[in-house]
Amino acid sequence: MKPSIVKGTRDFGPVEMAKRNYIFNTIRQVYELYGFQQIETPAQETLQTLMGKYGEEGDKLLFKILNSGDYLSKVTDEQLACRNTLRLASCICEKGLRYDLTVPFARYVVMHREELQLPFKRYQVQPVWRADRPQKGRYREFYQFDGDVVGSDSLLNEVELMQIVDTVFTRLGIRVQIKINNRKILTGIAEVIGAADKIVDITVAIDKLDKIGIDAVNDELRSDGLTDEQIAKLQPIILLEGTNEQKLDTIAEVLASSEIGLKGVEETRFILSTLNGQCSMVNEFQLDLTLARGLSYYTGSIFEVKALDTPMGSISGGGRYDNLTGIFGMPGLSGVGISFGVDRIYDVLDALDLYPKDSLQTTQVLFINFGEKETAYCLPAVARLRQAGIRTEYYPDAAKMKKQMSYANAKQIPFVVLAGETEMAEGKFTLKDMNTGEQQMLTVEEIINRLQ
Repeated sequence: MKPSIVKGTRDFGPVEMAKRNYIFNTIRQVYELYGFQQIETPAQETLQTLMGKYGEEGDKLLFKILNSGDYLSKVTDEQLACRNTLRLASCICEKGLRYDLTVPFARYVVMHREELQLPFKRYQVQPVWRADRPQKGRYREFYQFDGDVVGSDSLLNEVELMQIVDTVFTRLGIRVQIKINNRKILTGIAEVIGAADKIVDITVAIDKLDKIGIDAVNDELRSDGLTDEQIAKLQPIILLEGTNEQKLDTIAEVLASSEIGLKGVEETRFILSTLNGQCSMVNEFQLDLTLARGLSYYTGSIFEVKALDTPMGSISGGGRYDNLTGIFGMPGLSGVGISFGVDRIYDVLDALDLYPKDSLQTTQVLFINFGEKETAYCLPAVARLRQAGIRTEYYPDAAKMKKQMSYANAKQIPFVVLAGETEMAEGKFTLKDMNTGEQQMLTVEEIINRLQ
């Protein structure tokens, strides 16, 4: 039978892994530049940890793991006959695969609280699993790359995370627009128009402004149960224009009667003015009042990153949450975090052909094998190149020259080294540039200097 892989998962070959590692290494280096430390959590968590943290829909998408051994031993015939899948799963499954990195991180912080130096700055890159319907761009197994700061209320953490986002995408060569909003501003908007219970409907409708236009947005708001008076009060917000500072001034006037709304304006003003004044930012920051990002989860600043040069959804996002660890009985520990969408970043870099050529090359030089005597002559040189940090291969078999050269071409190895009787007599090697065809007779040290 022909082998296959599980639906919604993927194999990654050497080229794909070289590209993915380029992304991982770039993000990792930037996190560490800002003092973040890496942690890992197990692929499996107890269902007690996972269930009820992602809403009813999220619970359905959890991959559950059957208990070891005779997992049916504690199940009655009556329970089996009822065929109640959820109830049965609670009897035969105690563990599940992690759904995201955030809940395991919250569990980690609570369990290791005494060991952690607050504020704790962590990054984490690991796969997560969701029993979702696979489709283009959506997989059942995929990687998340998160960074969080917990144990500090300071808005300087938000500023730093924005600098990290700016630095990562600048290093990757992707031009982005970073959109910023604040959950408190959204709460204030709903308050001042007298529709606090309609906050989700309002943001969903406003989010469609670019696609369907102002009249259609107002019609949708009306169908969601907002009055004409409430819709009229929303117009200055929906049609907000100007610089970030002008937008903040306008929204501050609209939210003059909302204490929480003005607090959100104040926080956003601090973040934007600090980024503009004290930080050398490359990419554009835009105040976007239509940005909502999971309203039930975030409590303060929220941000999202979009690539400018290719159509792609959000490629990074995050925000402030006031009670991450409260779900595990440790209330009051505030945090702020970001997550990089590795798979989408991969697609953007591919579409724009932005991978540096040297990031995709594994071997730099291949030594051709002419036989036992030549092998004895070449192996010390191979070792010397590797000691110098040059990625070097020695072809293992004394195969025909054409076959060995084809191997070098197939792997896109830029240089080959040949050593026959002439080279051995002079204590040198012939270095061939596979792109130009140019050949030079050099010593080992000269080859090292040429390739470094």
